[in-house]
Amino acid sequence: MKKRKINELTRWDDFEKKLLQDPGVKREYDKLQPEFEIAKQMLDARINKKMTQEEIAKKVGTGQAVISRLEGANASPSLDLLKRVASALGKKLVISFK
Repeated sequence: MKKRKINELTRWDDFEKKLLQDPGVKREYDKLQPEFEIAKQMLDARINKKMTQEEIAKKVGTGQAVISRLEGANASPSLDLLKRVASALGKKLVISFK
């Protein structure tokens, strides 16, 4: 396999833009946007609090695997669970329609 120079590698942003030009990919990407946003905000808040998934899980009253699934955008959490996670992170859950 030929080694590539770092400046020859594709940046994620460029790759993502190219992928999203496909209408089917864009449609599915847009469908998952709420899950991605929840995951991003949870992960950012947890890292800022310097807490582990296990620590959050204990405060929420759930398992570490549940927090992992939420942060990986692999779950459809209930409002109750999201409220408990927000509370454990010292945040307030806010939901809006745009």
